[in-house]
Amino acid sequence: MTDSLIRVALADDHTLFRQGIREMLSTDPGLRVIGEAANGPDAVALAVAQRPDVLLLDVEMPGPGAAAVIREVRRSCPQTQIVVLTMHDDADVVRELLNCGAAAYLLKTILRDELVVAVRSVASRSGTVLLSVSRRTVSQLDGQRSREPENGPLTERELEVLTLTAQACSNAQIASRLHITQATVKRHLTNIYAKLNAVSRVDAIRKATAARLINPEPEPPTR
Repeated sequence: MTDSLIRVALADDHTLFRQGIREMLSTDPGLRVIGEAANGPDAVALAVAQRPDVLLLDVEMPGPGAAAVIREVRRSCPQTQIVVLTMHDDADVVRELLNCGAAAYLLKTILRDELVVAVRSVASRSGTVLLSVSRRTVSQLDGQRSREPENGPLTERELEVLTLTAQACSNAQIASRLHITQATVKRHLTNIYAKLNAVSRVDAIRKATAARLINPEPEPPTR
């Protein structure tokens, strides 16, 4: 990065949102958007080709998922700082993506000035981690620290998703039970398969049950 210019890449599958962010950042003479991507593989290719100082990355995009994109960008372009910009105020997602190497996790409800400050901060100070999430999510992040070793390779939310999957719940039913979107359920399942080296729902359930990570039997009703 030069002292006078921060090069930024945008990765979001909503064209109108990307255009809005581009116009927003263009009002700052110290920032320049050098490319856009609409899915995970294109985001990685853009980062490798352009080597931006900062990559603004959405969570829900077509492709392998945000975690895989972050890992690949950090491996291929370690100088590129990744700012997650999303609507998902979810402690499990925050923890996972920060652990993968994201430098910031910001909700799309932030103001323009807050976004500019975040971009400048991560670009100028390597190792800085910025959060713009609800107090509820922050408290859940604190609570997860003591429980993390007990959950093995899966996060608490992934364990919930896999338990319901083992109880023959559909993605729609899991989304309804956990108050999340079906796209988020699919993303959690993709991450679960990767972590367990599983090729299907049945394979993931079998491996998690054998490792005693989940109990597939429904809990008996309370009296």
